[in-house]
Amino acid sequence: MEAERARSEPQIEFYGGKWMSTIPIALFIVWAVFQSGLLGIGDTTGLVIGMLVSLIIGMLFAKGDWKTYANTIFEGMTQRVAATAIVAWLWAGMFAQVLQDGGFVEGLVWAAEALSIGAALFPAATFILAALLATGIGTGYGTTIAFTGLFFPAGILIGANPVLMFGAILSGAVFGDNLAPVSDTTIVSAVTQDSDIGGVVASRFKYAIFAAVFALAGYVVAGSMMDGITVSGQAAFEGNPIGLIHLVSMLIVIVTAISGRHIVEAISWGLIFAIGANLAFGLAQLQQMLVFYAPENGPFAQELAFLPMVQVVAPDAEIAGTVSGSLYNGALGFFPLIVLTLLIVAGARIMIRGGGFEALQNWLLNSVATNVRRAETTMVMGTASVNAMITINTAAEIAIAPYVARIGQKFNINGYRRANILDANSSAMGYIFPWGGGVLVGYATMVGLVDQFDWFTQAMLVNPAEVWPFVFHGWFLFGVFLLSALTGFGLEYVSDRKAEEVARV
Repeated sequence: MEAERARSEPQIEFYGGKWMSTIPIALFIVWAVFQSGLLGIGDTTGLVIGMLVSLIIGMLFAKGDWKTYANTIFEGMTQRVAATAIVAWLWAGMFAQVLQDGGFVEGLVWAAEALSIGAALFPAATFILAALLATGIGTGYGTTIAFTGLFFPAGILIGANPVLMFGAILSGAVFGDNLAPVSDTTIVSAVTQDSDIGGVVASRFKYAIFAAVFALAGYVVAGSMMDGITVSGQAAFEGNPIGLIHLVSMLIVIVTAISGRHIVEAISWGLIFAIGANLAFGLAQLQQMLVFYAPENGPFAQELAFLPMVQVVAPDAEIAGTVSGSLYNGALGFFPLIVLTLLIVAGARIMIRGGGFEALQNWLLNSVATNVRRAETTMVMGTASVNAMITINTAAEIAIAPYVARIGQKFNINGYRRANILDANSSAMGYIFPWGGGVLVGYATMVGLVDQFDWFTQAMLVNPAEVWPFVFHGWFLFGVFLLSALTGFGLEYVSDRKAEEVARV
């Protein structure tokens, strides 16, 4: 595992001891709270600067040659776990934008009106559908992107509260990340705790459904109490059923992913169908999805002007020499978040190589986890704490997994139980904290809606610091496992049940 490999490599020594290796991550969290929570600024690029500054300050406390510290930044930024999330964002971003061009939002508005799903029930319906998609495709991040780009604006048009809508989308992502057999977090939790994936999913189903029932009730109640935003202009409320053809696009992605294909392949097939449907049904022109604005004095601009994706413009035009369209914009919106993700994972790597992470876990193991109830409570709180620091949930899960295994083995706790505690809290907390990857990827998608729809204004954006109380499924899932740890409900020992051979997919 990444954490074990990092500890076997040359370590970074810090003035003040191992705990000083937490400086980059700790300062970033302070920066994020100040920027998002106190000032109400959700700008992702501002968080990038915060992480850069934090890494520089952390370097000042490193002993000796700073080369090891600098190389560790590069090592962290090249970890596969970060690349996996980034690729999913880019593909999902393009997919969601193409569906927007194809009128899927208008189709959803039409369907909601036809089925009499008003503003009060739309967040609850969104939670259910997002949970189903995330469970099918196994990526909460991809689900967050798709639903923020499609269901979020539809909900606002219908009159649902924006904060509640965003919370419902994040909750659905939590559900799928936790329960999907093909989810990265599910696979990591099973493999690291020497348990088979099928058994792990089956054993956690009751916890996920229990939390989901309460979350669904929460969205029904909150939806009837929280007012939405009035959208100016009656034209914005007109739905169009033809856009619902893209339900087939989403179904293709789900079926392909469930069949065992890679998520990139699954989304690619959905994207191909969506582009074809847009062209075949006249939902969007090719130039809406991809266009090259070539200056008329370009070397071959006039000769290539016959191509449908090439538009020749005056050299002094503002758009001259640019590329646009839903494919381009769908990927472009995530570039600041991609940089931030790479820097955060680098900061986590420094914390591991500097010994701060190990010091924290050893303290928990030796001082806090003194009996089986306290051991399980330590697993729950420890996993939640690490996810507060390492905002990409799979990366956080990989980092803490060896310690969950150590604590569990010390008290003979079954691998299924350990895997469930590890995954539930990693899935939940990754979509709650304002600086968390799941929240920021949704916010980045939301910002793009300002340019996508004429009626969508800055006032409709949901600051990441506002949504955390409304990620109901995340909080209930965390609460279920905290209560289970405190009471011993569902506790299984190694002798109670043996896991099958671990499926390493």
